Amino acid sequence: MDYQDCVDLIARLQAHKPEGAIRPGGNVPEVLAALGHPERALRGAMVVGTNGKGSTAAFAVSALTAAGVRVGSMPSPHLQEPRERIRVDGVPVSRAAYVAACEEVTAAADRAGVVLSSSGMHVTTAAAHFRRAGVDLVVAEAGIGGRNAVVRFLGLGVTVVTGVALDHTDRLGGSLELIARAKVGAVADGDHVLFGRLPAEAAEAADGALAGRSGLTVWRMGAEIDHHYHRRRSVAEESLVDVVTPGGARRGLVCPLPGGHQHHNLALGVAALDALVERGHAGRPDEAPLRERIAATRWPGRLELVAPASLPGWTGRVLLDGATNPQGVATVAPELRRLAGAARPAVVFAAVRGKDVPGMLAPLPADWPLVLTRTDAHDAAEPAALRAALGPLGPERWRPGAAVVPEAAAALRHAAGLVGPGGLVVVLGSHRLVGLVRTELGLAPG
Repeated sequence: MDYQDCVDLIARLQAHKPEGAIRPGGNVPEVLAALGHPERALRGAMVVGTNGKGSTAAFAVSALTAAGVRVGSMPSPHLQEPRERIRVDGVPVSRAAYVAACEEVTAAADRAGVVLSSSGMHVTTAAAHFRRAGVDLVVAEAGIGGRNAVVRFLGLGVTVVTGVALDHTDRLGGSLELIARAKVGAVADGDHVLFGRLPAEAAEAADGALAGRSGLTVWRMGAEIDHHYHRRRSVAEESLVDVVTPGGARRGLVCPLPGGHQHHNLALGVAALDALVERGHAGRPDEAPLRERIAATRWPGRLELVAPASLPGWTGRVLLDGATNPQGVATVAPELRRLAGAARPAVVFAAVRGKDVPGMLAPLPADWPLVLTRTDAHDAAEPAALRAALGPLGPERWRPGAAVVPEAAAALRHAAGLVGPGGLVVVLGSHRLVGLVRTELGLAPG
């Protein structure tokens, strides 16, 4: 196999699920057994929730590397290349290393006589590589849901639930109660569970779901975990976050990711470190390296401002965010407005089928020109369907002349033409769209 063979395999598994060939669990336990159970040597944190998983995991990786351990991480989804889903100390693996792990897993699946799902392929390939790389701890981001997330088969021991909102209701249920139960379904007996801020309905449902588990340690935001932030002005304005957990207090940690919601995610990342310290899987880091690592945290595609950004015949700014549901867009909208300032940016938007398009676009100013497009994802919504879905917002609220440009790169160029040289283009609604635009702008996978 070469790298493109691995990429094509993932795409086929994602687009075409063989009827009856993939059992509950995605055939992951069978392939892990055929691999010789690499997961048995792994401990760490699994991150589940509706929003904030990626940045929470990134902060946790930074905190753990400050403790001097070698950390494997598994973000989900990837933006540009599948190898972004397997990282060591925050850095994506090489294409050659990815191919070696992919070959090992496909051979194991053949021996086991099973077919993996795409998510199962991601998880088992990461487990195989982490054994090769000799990582000490793993931070793994779950995909949709919780109880059905195949990453739970790694049995990492700490589960972080970042938050609960209405998203993927066709698969998880149409209420916060049902979605909370689906997320918390990932928790195993004996886990150390960390809860971010939850709506009251979701918190009650989460507590009910935990009632059937034994041997748990539970820390909750606002109780065992707390955080406060303040700002200081130096060369640039900085957000400083104080984090308190049962493991101790850290004062004045610099939050390098924009948006007030990242203070909450930083606190959860530090709490994950303290949970693993309490479990004896990591040592407590000194303050200086912890501060340094946290301040250096980067997470591409989340309020990522590319300035200058260049396209043929145009130079300006592009602001990327992977918000994929109404809560996500509402959370980042104040920062979008702040970064836009007096400018009137154009918005390039794509989404997968079944998303609440009016709910996602409602938090944005109505006078920002809108360019609707699609990605190459198998479940991408057609841009004409996106425009049709804007009807509930009402013609007086939304722009009836939203442009439809089916190809993402062309949509980006169209938006650049609308704002002119030096203008701002905002890209959101789909992680895959963010990835395509990053590639179009010449940015390397990060």
